Amino acid sequence: MGESIVREKLKLLPDCPGVYLMLDAEGTIIYVGKARVLKNRVRQYFHSSPKPSKVQAMVDNIADFSYIVAPTEVDALALENNLIKKYKPKYNILLKDDKTYPYIKLHTREKFPHLSITRKVKKDGRYFGPFMGGISCKDILDVAAKVYNVRICNTAITENPKKPCLNYHLGRCLAPCAGYCSEAEYAERVEKAVSFLSGGYEEAEKLLKEKMAFFAENEEFELAMEYRDRIGMLKKLQLKRITSMPKDVDADIWALASNGLYAVMSVLVTRKGIMQGSRNFPLEEGAGERGEAFLSFLTQYYSNHEFPHELITDELFDDGLLREYALGQTGRKVEIVRPKFGVKRELCNMAAGNAKEYLEKSVSAIAHKNDMTIAACERLKNLLSLSRYPKRMECYDISDISGVDKVGSMVVFTDGEADKVAYRRFRIRTVEGADDFASLKEVLFRRLSKLGTDEEERFPKPQLIVIDGGKGQLSAVKEIFDELGVSEIDLIALAKQEEEIFTLGSSESVRIPRRDYALRMLQRIRDEAHRFAITYFRNLHSKKSLSSVLDEIDGVGKRKKAALMEKFGTIDKIMRASERELAEAEGIGPELAARIRKYFEAL
Repeated sequence: MGESIVREKLKLLPDCPGVYLMLDAEGTIIYVGKARVLKNRVRQYFHSSPKPSKVQAMVDNIADFSYIVAPTEVDALALENNLIKKYKPKYNILLKDDKTYPYIKLHTREKFPHLSITRKVKKDGRYFGPFMGGISCKDILDVAAKVYNVRICNTAITENPKKPCLNYHLGRCLAPCAGYCSEAEYAERVEKAVSFLSGGYEEAEKLLKEKMAFFAENEEFELAMEYRDRIGMLKKLQLKRITSMPKDVDADIWALASNGLYAVMSVLVTRKGIMQGSRNFPLEEGAGERGEAFLSFLTQYYSNHEFPHELITDELFDDGLLREYALGQTGRKVEIVRPKFGVKRELCNMAAGNAKEYLEKSVSAIAHKNDMTIAACERLKNLLSLSRYPKRMECYDISDISGVDKVGSMVVFTDGEADKVAYRRFRIRTVEGADDFASLKEVLFRRLSKLGTDEEERFPKPQLIVIDGGKGQLSAVKEIFDELGVSEIDLIALAKQEEEIFTLGSSESVRIPRRDYALRMLQRIRDEAHRFAITYFRNLHSKKSLSSVLDEIDGVGKRKKAALMEKFGTIDKIMRASERELAEAEGIGPELAARIRKYFEAL
């Protein structure tokens, strides 16, 4: 887009909140930001004033921009978070390793609430946690069941009583499903369990000691030892208590360390005055201002984690905006504290020290990761003369044994990293027998047919498709490209034996040195596609009875199946038999024995 057209678009920017998207010359979104006033914020990027190097690098790559108007700035913040997760722009700070920790959930919408373990926090119950730093969520749940007899099953409780399960007979449940307790009696137990899960361990420890003594006196020493172990776990939890912090405070303590190129976000998690653990997030420095980047990161993080009562930090950002966002997410207020002294100041210093130390120790690791991902994508583009930077790469693989249960896999790498949420699986529908070319063509036809349709939202157009194979596989897929009129996606094939790369632009293969990160990235996506296809193949077979599996082996009919059963007696013995032993069965022979053995090895 020409500068004059950009200037005209700048004049049309509205005077209201919203989200803006910066695009490069290829139409790829490279930055997403939110603004209180779109007109003022977007125009700042095109002023001639000096800018930080990362911002200037982003501005130099802007060829176009678009925007979405939002009712309020909080709506813009939420939309920005969703778009960053969707497009993973190059110049945004991204939460790439969003590992979630387990919570214990009390299902409060039920008449007789049960407890369960979950990693997803929603607005449909009460949550306790997260449990991290060596604290076992299962052990805590076990204590709640043993001491307070709150049910941990999800059995629907109706007016028709059911037969009580084993948990009742083990003294771990009051069996409300069988009508053995009243709603009031059960609610009292739930209230005590909530107190325990909220950090009130003293009563639980006392009751556990009483039960341990009871079982010891009755010489049931194994049970006594179980209770002893649970008491030991509670003592370890109590040692994590921060004595000078109020027991009713849930707080996350955040710090950010940066060297201009790379950054680390560090968090300490405390619940009910107990230190649950810490976490460090290595990041590449983004193009936004520090406060904006910090707020954006917190929004990404808390879209999958529960907001605490307090956020403690030294960083400056729009407090009111985050409070309003958190209120919409949780329905309660979140305090933002910047302490000057006391235990919270000490925790802030600890988080800052963690972030700084992690950054100093991890700079080389972060740089190495960049070499293996984004830099590898750039290098691949140059080595293979690709038409565009391969931000989204898709790789396909076919798996079958003797033409049975043919399956295809699609794995996705975004900026050189596995994007497992985007993986897809295909069951081959139209191909008879073992024909990998035809199966591959079917999978690619079904995939590429989604381009330009309503489904492209869920299946975005890739910049590069990688095929596991050589010239034959490349030609087969090229036929699908031509049939569907696909011209804006690069296509290559990676032949495994010599690691040769075949492209459409040359009859000669390209060989990249084996130590080159660009080749290693291609090997990673190829191997991941194979692993994903094999996993799907095995999962399909695990759902079938073993006897039905025999029916699926090409060449094994009723008579040969009967011969195998007569010789070995059970399916399990057939699966463990060697080729020689299989060949000894009547009518099998060496060739079919080899096919049977290969089939079972793939399960």
